[in-house]
Amino acid sequence: MTRLLKGKLSILLVLFLILLAGCQQNMESTNQADKDSSLVNNSSTASDHRTEETTSNQTVKSTEESDRKSKPTAKTLTDVQMGKVTAVRSADSQSGWIGGEGWIAKTENGGESWNVQYRGTGTINQLFALNGKDVWATLGQGSKLLGSTNGGRNWTVAGKVPNDGFLHFVSKEEGFSANERTTDGGKTWTPLPIPKYTVGDAYFHDREHGWAVTQGKDEIEVKRTIDGGKTWRIVMSRKTVEPLSNALIRSAGTDDAWIECIGGSGMTQTSYSLFHTSNGGQNWQTVLANSTAGGGPAPGFPMDYTAGPKNAGSQPGPLYVVNRKVTFMGGRCMACDKPNTIGWTKDGGKTWVNGNQSFDGYGEELVAFADADHGWLICTDNTKPSEMYTTSDGGKHWRKTYTFERPKQAS
Repeated sequence: MTRLLKGKLSILLVLFLILLAGCQQNMESTNQADKDSSLVNNSSTASDHRTEETTSNQTVKSTEESDRKSKPTAKTLTDVQMGKVTAVRSADSQSGWIGGEGWIAKTENGGESWNVQYRGTGTINQLFALNGKDVWATLGQGSKLLGSTNGGRNWTVAGKVPNDGFLHFVSKEEGFSANERTTDGGKTWTPLPIPKYTVGDAYFHDREHGWAVTQGKDEIEVKRTIDGGKTWRIVMSRKTVEPLSNALIRSAGTDDAWIECIGGSGMTQTSYSLFHTSNGGQNWQTVLANSTAGGGPAPGFPMDYTAGPKNAGSQPGPLYVVNRKVTFMGGRCMACDKPNTIGWTKDGGKTWVNGNQSFDGYGEELVAFADADHGWLICTDNTKPSEMYTTSDGGKHWRKTYTFERPKQAS
């Protein structure tokens, strides 16, 4: 009897142990399943975050960024060829931007080295910097407008510019392109009224103050508005032999205007004049009067006029206004071995000085100045590398600072 009882107890003990082991195994399996499920959920959540991040980064790619979804890799930087330079703008004597065919680069050491910040398609036509952080660029034939608020580290599509006029911003939101005005950083534009028979682009210094050049039968007129284009008043009128082919206006203040009138052309020569007022058009200073054999008399002057201050070269180069007193202007001579020169006035146009140096390059001449002393000159060519020169004494001496890559040749 005792043996039988012990045997039954042994059998029950064995069955209990087997049952206990099975329960533990089921619990472990359940815990592992919970862990696996948690891992799957976490992975799904991370994937969703990446999807949201990718969607939110549908902006213009910057070559300074490193994330592969919205930021090109380091390899991209080496792939960018800084060939022919098409636009330049300085923020100060050491920092600024240049652009070319599908790229924008920045320097922070006066042009000694460049860091590519943007890579895309289309040619950079203009650059404008309000300061060291807020900068804009026009891109391609569609005039896409790019903008950056952090010195070019990130570029986004701000909108489109409505024309090819001189782009300039007076604040982060308000800017002008010829007679078009934006108040939302370039997203939308509104035209401001301009006079009939306007030659070239009108120029608005701000919302109220603007300038325009108009062409009459045998005279040119400079007109001014102080009410946003509602009314225009003639502030200068001059007889001219030939009609204008173009006009260019820059301003360094509400009452300040530099008016470049471009006349006829022939034999690689173009005639032009430059006038300046600092008191709203009450008085005018003749800054330049470049008559040429091929282009005829300077606009606003009689047929045989040869007196007056002259800029070097046989064609006008870029005009860059620093302030009411200081303005620089390039000169072009396509028949010369060294086509590029630069001159300046530092007394509001009363006297003009032509620099002693000339530079290679049969492409466009580009100029940017941070102040009266510190400037950049970039000379370009369609087959040879663009070259950058810098001055720290107001144009008296120029030093070659950087040579870019040879332009790509069309196939």
